[in-house]
Amino acid sequence: MATDITMKTPICLVENWEEQLKLNPTALEILNQISQPVVVVAIVGLCRTGKSYLMNRLARQNHGFPLGSTVESETKGIWMWCVPHPSKPNHTLVLLDTEGLGDVEKQDPKNDSWIFALAVLLSSTLVYNSLGTINHQALEQLHYVTELTELIRTRSSSPSDEVEDSAEFVSFFPDFVWAVRDFTLELNVKGQPITEDEYLENALKLIPGRNARIQNSNNSVMSIRRFFPERKCFVFDRPTNDKNLLAHMDNVPEDQLELNFKEQSEKFCSYIFTHGKTKTLREGIIVTGNRLGSLVQMYVDTINSGAVPCLENAVTTLAQRENAAAVQKAAELYSRQMAQRLVLPTATLQELLDLHAAWEREAVAVFMAHSFKDDNGEFQKNLLETTEQKKKEFLLQNEEASVKYCQAELKRLSEFLMESISRGVFFAPGGHNLYLEARKKVEEEYELVPRKGVKANEVLQSFLESQAAAENSILQADKALTDAQKALAAEKAKREAAEKECEVLRQREQEMQQKMEAQERSFQENIAQLKEKMEREKEELLREKERKQKHKQKVSLGAGRCLGDNVLDPGEERDPMSGTGVILEGT
Repeated sequence: MATDITMKTPICLVENWEEQLKLNPTALEILNQISQPVVVVAIVGLCRTGKSYLMNRLARQNHGFPLGSTVESETKGIWMWCVPHPSKPNHTLVLLDTEGLGDVEKQDPKNDSWIFALAVLLSSTLVYNSLGTINHQALEQLHYVTELTELIRTRSSSPSDEVEDSAEFVSFFPDFVWAVRDFTLELNVKGQPITEDEYLENALKLIPGRNARIQNSNNSVMSIRRFFPERKCFVFDRPTNDKNLLAHMDNVPEDQLELNFKEQSEKFCSYIFTHGKTKTLREGIIVTGNRLGSLVQMYVDTINSGAVPCLENAVTTLAQRENAAAVQKAAELYSRQMAQRLVLPTATLQELLDLHAAWEREAVAVFMAHSFKDDNGEFQKNLLETTEQKKKEFLLQNEEASVKYCQAELKRLSEFLMESISRGVFFAPGGHNLYLEARKKVEEEYELVPRKGVKANEVLQSFLESQAAAENSILQADKALTDAQKALAAEKAKREAAEKECEVLRQREQEMQQKMEAQERSFQENIAQLKEKMEREKEELLREKERKQKHKQKVSLGAGRCLGDNVLDPGEERDPMSGTGVILEGT
């Protein structure tokens, strides 16, 4: 599977035809080929605010996401561009450009809400793009954020009318970046210079008043503060003051852009590249390209069914798919490596058991790396059952190879013996001793054959048993022996045969003990690996819990300040041009 994908141009990921969402299978196939972790940057905002151009800057290209030169919205649905991440090795940067919100041609405003919700669900950094200033109107236009609790659920067990804790959303919501385009004001409050981030935070103060417009603005403010604790702001001058060039920005060379805009956009891109996080789900589950493809498919299918996407269900479903795939990947690794490295027959059983243990360990490690939320160990158990069954098959193949090899070697070594028996060489006085010497030579030469395998003794015992009748005939025909000597010789032959049989039985018992000990070691190693992973997951859960608690405290503190510093004073109004709280003349 490819680990990095470089797309020359973007492709539509989620089509929006007649306000119905539809997945593009070609785009999904591209995501399915990406096994690297992804940093997902999505941009949302009103129509005709320059979203696509800003995303092209992130891709370091002028051409890419289509730029409209008319009042008609160019981007429909959600477009995707996957490029190697410029500063995170072995990561893929996924850029998502969404169609403009608030398009007057749309009949169903709910469609915009779903596009916004998908951008939130899929991204690790959400860029909100607006024009002018952060004022009443800009905040009202961001009413989509107030609807997120209606469009997304974190837990499947929550009653539909229960308001979920905002901390639950924070655990998977993206970082929030507000990009203010065509900004023409000075960044200062009450005569003091402020940073872009301070400008944003000052704009996110609540305003006293009960009219609908103020309430809508305050609702957006509270939602942004609750759901997006990680916030950043960038302001941009116009890229060019030439109106003719503005209509065709994809053809404007870099040296014709305004210097301020170039510096501002470079600062923005640098921040996204440096601080943009890898997309993760709850409990620190890293999202790869193929996982992102599964998520978008689940979300769109859920939305089209009329239901609300649920993070818990999505993670559970993704875990089922990923864990099943992880079992297959790990099992294939085990089978492939065993088949390549196993030379049959092995000299000893332990040689095969050691090889099995080594590659089972590697297989479990691969499974651990690609699986998550296998809470009851069901999938790991499936993997171990698979490797155990494969081990039995290899053991059987090893035994069959040993039998075949040993029989062939004995046949080769005993050719002279068998030919002498056929010619009656041993049916003469003194023939029995000659026969024993010839057979002993076969056994000695057989003993020197290397890597006979686990069935060497059994095959030899079978060969000797097959010689019993011939030996007895030779013994009885030997006129040089008395009856007493013949009886002693026959008794000795029986005793040696019994000893050989006991030796084979001891070997079988020893091999059984080796197999049991190997299985116990395997069990203990797998338990150790599972415990190690559970400890890591437990640590991540604790970190997530701490983040939630800190967020609750922050939101609670902010709510308390609603009656104090965090609300514009009665004599302080939001500047309708700048959106910041300033002291106005005459108040």
